[in-house]
Amino acid sequence: MGDNKAARPGKHCPPDVSKTQIHTSFPLSRAVLPRLGVSSGWIWTRECQKEIEREKKEYYKKQSSLQKDLEAKYRDIITENRRTVAHLELELEKEHNRTLSYREALVSQSRKLVEERRILEQEWEKLEREKQVLLHSGAAGNLYQSCLAKEEEWQKRANILLKEFEEGLKERQDIYCSLVVPRIQRLEIEKNLLVKAATDPVAIALHMESGLKDIFKHDNYCGNVLNRNKSQNGKLMWLYLKYWELSIELQKFKRAEKAMLGKR
Repeated sequence: MGDNKAARPGKHCPPDVSKTQIHTSFPLSRAVLPRLGVSSGWIWTRECQKEIEREKKEYYKKQSSLQKDLEAKYRDIITENRRTVAHLELELEKEHNRTLSYREALVSQSRKLVEERRILEQEWEKLEREKQVLLHSGAAGNLYQSCLAKEEEWQKRANILLKEFEEGLKERQDIYCSLVVPRIQRLEIEKNLLVKAATDPVAIALHMESGLKDIFKHDNYCGNVLNRNKSQNGKLMWLYLKYWELSIELQKFKRAEKAMLGKR
């Protein structure tokens, strides 16, 4: 299209001289006609050629300018895309490192809790054997039974408290996994749980405050997006709840033993 435009004669450029018709109605001699045709045709052709060259130069100038603009825009787009890709790769690497760090911390904490649970179970078995001996030793057995009955009341209160912490943690984890509930509600629940753990005598005896802080820092496990069962959220919190449950059982026997020895 551009070449046709450039080659098109201007408004001052006549049609092809070879196709120009010279009317012979004028009384011109045969000798004048060829000279007139050749002379005028040469002048017109020269003017047309100049105008064509001007149009070509203008066209190539515009084309060159447009090409430079497109190349500049292309370079800018490439540079911006590379910058974006580099930023995303950096963020992905950071997230990957954070995930690995959390996973290592969770595995380490889980192993620690499993080991502590094993120790608790061994101590519980030992106390259970001692309890059976005392139950068959007359007066001492009766005293132990009395002390144990009192501590079972303490165990009930401790389990009620533990259930309250379980409900609070389930609610906290549900908010953590929610896409719509404001974060401030989760922080309020966390604050209330920490206050209770730092002031309630049973929670203090079980060292629940440090465990809660560990849960709030590391437990970010959520069920699937459509999950509405709060019990399917969280992992570390459930390990701690089982650990505290065993600790309550163990504390009951230790408190009974201490009470019995104090009455002897």
